[in-house]
Amino acid sequence: MLEQLKEDVCRANQEIERSELVVLTWGNVSGFDPKQKLMVIKPSGMDCKQMEPEFMIVVDLRGSVVEGDFRPSSDTPTHIELYKAWDDVMSIVHTHSDYATMFAQAQRSIPCLGTTHADFFKGSVAVTRSLSREEVKEGYEKNTGKVIAETFQKRDHLSVPAVLVSGHGPFTWGKTTDEAVKASIALEKIAKMAYGTLVLSPEAPNLPDHVFKKHFMRKHGPKAYYGQGGEGKND
Repeated sequence: MLEQLKEDVCRANQEIERSELVVLTWGNVSGFDPKQKLMVIKPSGMDCKQMEPEFMIVVDLRGSVVEGDFRPSSDTPTHIELYKAWDDVMSIVHTHSDYATMFAQAQRSIPCLGTTHADFFKGSVAVTRSLSREEVKEGYEKNTGKVIAETFQKRDHLSVPAVLVSGHGPFTWGKTTDEAVKASIALEKIAKMAYGTLVLSPEAPNLPDHVFKKHFMRKHGPKAYYGQGGEGKND
């Protein structure tokens, strides 16, 4: 069942470790099949080096295991809430990468300070509010997903495919596992750059709006010309 998705999810989990976004077992990647309404996610607490595609767990949107011999990631309810909230997201990544987690722990969003940020994210990377005592008690992981979705009620989750969960760490997403992993790699890089910039200049201004728009639109706009192929893409 969902053999290709299992391979993609397994490979993506291994990639976030190779990219030094996770150590030990501090992270997880999932993928979603919209036709069958089923999610594939890594086993809880399993080292990426040990994983094989057949170890991946298939769960439904109620959190019930449909196929697999292991217990699914403890973050499964968070992933489920996001798939239920966004029907255009097919993969979610959670890490505890160093610099993005620093911003999450500081409960501070990552401002757009330069063109590297603007090339990938359309504006600042938001930080969620903290969960209440009741939300933690009644369903911590499920409510983590709900507070992420809440953060994007007035934001475009595809233009900024990342968030910082207050006191916890980053989540990213995409239409494929490759997209979701790339978002995590980009997030950590821009978090590191932002941290260094703010250390050097605590009052550093945001990138001017006209420069920000140029960089984002040349890569993601209707007349994008960054990269190869497609109308207008001749750079």
